[in-house]
Amino acid sequence: MNERPILDKNLDADTFLNYYYLKEELVSFCKEHGIPSSGGKIDITNRIAHYLKTGEILSVKSVRSHKSNISVITEDTLIEPNFVCSEKHRAFFKEKIGPSFSFPVAFQKWLKTNTGKTYQDAINAYYQILEDKKKGRSQIDKQFEYNTYIRDFFDDNPGKSLDQAIICWKYKKALPGHNRYEKDDLISLQ
Repeated sequence: MNERPILDKNLDADTFLNYYYLKEELVSFCKEHGIPSSGGKIDITNRIAHYLKTGEILSVKSVRSHKSNISVITEDTLIEPNFVCSEKHRAFFKEKIGPSFSFPVAFQKWLKTNTGKTYQDAINAYYQILEDKKKGRSQIDKQFEYNTYIRDFFDDNPGKSLDQAIICWKYKKALPGHNRYEKDDLISLQ
């Protein structure tokens, strides 16, 4: 089995991208080399890869948050640009949907990508997202490779334990290439 290379400034960018590193490792590398470490794991990974490839430090564009100008939210109110989940929004949705309302990630994404639609559209989308979740597997975002791996491991190996899944995950992430579950990963259990 190949040893995962240590993340340092002499590492080739393509080699870096071929291995799995924890977000904490990426942030530590960024701080050590003056690279901005804000944002999600994918953003940080891209900044490090650029740095390893070119030696340049990419700056981070700051995103200005806009205060909502909406004083009262109704079903006919339009979803504002740069939507931010606030207590005012939570109160509205709890009133319309019920006390069990929460802001699941899929719903937050829907709100942020549907500027100009009405809050009634948002309520309908919320129920659709819940229905879709009941019918099948929910989408796990790319940055949550561990969660995806563990889910896929159990789909393929219902009788195995979480400890066994973690052993296979540790084996997989130490290898170059993708971090998706494959049946061959079970070799690590022998």
